Amino acid sequence: MSFTVLVLGLGLTGRAVAEALLRRGEDVRPVDDRPEGAVRRAVSELGLDLVAAPEAGEWPGLLAGCDRVVLSPGVPDAHPVFGAALQAGVVLLDESDLAADWDARPRCAVTGTDGKTTVVTLVAEMLERSGIRALPAGNNETPLVVAIDDAEAEVFVVEASSFRLGHARSVRLGPAAWLNFAPDHLDVHADLEAYEAAKARIWEAIEEPADAVANLSDPVVRSHAPEGATGFGTGAAACRVEDGHLLLGEHRIVAVDEMPRRMPHDLLNAQAATALATRAGALPEGCADVLRCFRGLPHRMQLLGEVDGIRFVDDSKATTPHATVSAVNALPGAVLIAGGRNKGLDLTPLGGSAPRAVVAIGEAADEVVAAFIGRCPVVLADSMESAVAQARREVQGGGVVLFSPGCSSFDWYSSYAERGDDFARVVRELEQAR
Repeated sequence: MSFTVLVLGLGLTGRAVAEALLRRGEDVRPVDDRPEGAVRRAVSELGLDLVAAPEAGEWPGLLAGCDRVVLSPGVPDAHPVFGAALQAGVVLLDESDLAADWDARPRCAVTGTDGKTTVVTLVAEMLERSGIRALPAGNNETPLVVAIDDAEAEVFVVEASSFRLGHARSVRLGPAAWLNFAPDHLDVHADLEAYEAAKARIWEAIEEPADAVANLSDPVVRSHAPEGATGFGTGAAACRVEDGHLLLGEHRIVAVDEMPRRMPHDLLNAQAATALATRAGALPEGCADVLRCFRGLPHRMQLLGEVDGIRFVDDSKATTPHATVSAVNALPGAVLIAGGRNKGLDLTPLGGSAPRAVVAIGEAADEVVAAFIGRCPVVLADSMESAVAQARREVQGGGVVLFSPGCSSFDWYSSYAERGDDFARVVRELEQAR
């Protein structure tokens, strides 16, 4: 029996969902609010007719004859599809619901405002080192509906964004880690409470309290953690740093000075990954091996090089004030380049950090200036070249230029990766000129 499924949003995940549904013999009705050329071409190649940018009043008609709606990540809470689906009695799903219906293999998961991709990478590598075939999926380049096509995978390590958690009919994940909580995505979620509620669903289906891996140093995460959760982040937690070692219970996993990445946020990520990976079946030795080798991911506090005694650090992945403040605190006295497109967040918390100076860029430049005015020197730049040049002038004599925007990239760039690559390009040109 075939069904008609409306797929809203035909980006990477939406296209993968449409393809997976078609392979299973279901009818697909593709809808996209802002279809660009790549979306139109992809839908045409699938042999489907795209519904482009429908008006709010068209949604009851679009849902007529549909059994389900699959929402792509980033569909805002205020979208008319929610009201229309409720009125029509049509079920709303995330792609994770489809994957869970089609495949029963275990899925551990990671959520949090910052650090998700790093911890997912660490957990997958720890499981692999322990002899368990693990595949990262979800909020990355591999949607879950694609990941389940890998017949050799024994477990999926899911990067669970608030969009996915909030839209899912049911959350079937476990064990699962919640890393931290700070305001984010308020251009998508109705308010901060809705964002928090979406994150809290990560532990909805855990089978026992210890499968909830919780950062006990974060008050919001701690408030949602069940009694008996596997904690990290404090001296009394099950996974912690003590006497120069990362410990799990009373077991010494690895000495901190053996780890290439050991800034404060790195140590939290290492604790979370170790606690989650062992709950998912990894061996302590496998965790230790990975932590001794892991040097970080691109655009996350990545040292690019040094020119005239100035080190350049790419933290383009920092798209919230919380992430930028953590980066500045890890590199006190750095000259900060920050700004971009605000995601509906209050940028004044940036002023709680203490950079040597700030270069403000992008659409949110005035908000960045307002956050730091009177606290340190602040200048404006209208291009990446100008921003790096201004930062070099502020840090003459040696030090660090930290590119940690605290905003999204979508004013000047198509992604945080493209933005970080452009910063790296300017730094390379400086190195070549020397």
